Amino acid sequence: MKGSYPEIETRMKKTIDALAYELSTIRAGRANASVLDKVTVEYYGTPTPINQVASISSPEPRILMVSPWDPSVLKALEKAILASDVGITPVSDGKAIRLSFPPLTEERRRDLAKTVKKYAEEGKVAVRNVRRDAMDKYKAAKKKSEITEDDLKIIEKDVQELVDKYVKEIDKVAAAKEKEIMEV
Repeated sequence: MKGSYPEIETRMKKTIDALAYELSTIRAGRANASVLDKVTVEYYGTPTPINQVASISSPEPRILMVSPWDPSVLKALEKAILASDVGITPVSDGKAIRLSFPPLTEERRRDLAKTVKKYAEEGKVAVRNVRRDAMDKYKAAKKKSEITEDDLKIIEKDVQELVDKYVKEIDKVAAAKEKEIMEV
């Protein structure tokens, strides 16, 4: 009797999505527009994500071009990128901003790989927390005699299989990002 647990799976999938997003913001030596996702610029008094005030393109593999739609926001864009943790100094030509991604040093690659492992571990913890919450709910149902001891054992086994599946998925996503970072 394989049970279906859509609410548990949904929460675990959200964990994977959140991990994938976090990993996409890690700079891997190539120009990637998602490194600017967390950067906001002051636009008419409101903190606004860069991608809502400018177009971001990658004319070359190691260069990002940020072209504001409103030229008056160029200085604010430059300041926001400088103040962020992107780690790249913006170069303005008066119309657009260029971000040149230098090749990563071996030490920086190792640091980034450690960061990837940390995010992956946080993802695994989140998946295990989903398991704990679900099992608490089912144990409470057993206490109220809504389900039997046998049902609880089956549910426990099924939920553990889900946890194993999503932990493997987290390992796969993290390994892919680590490989991307360690490529020279």
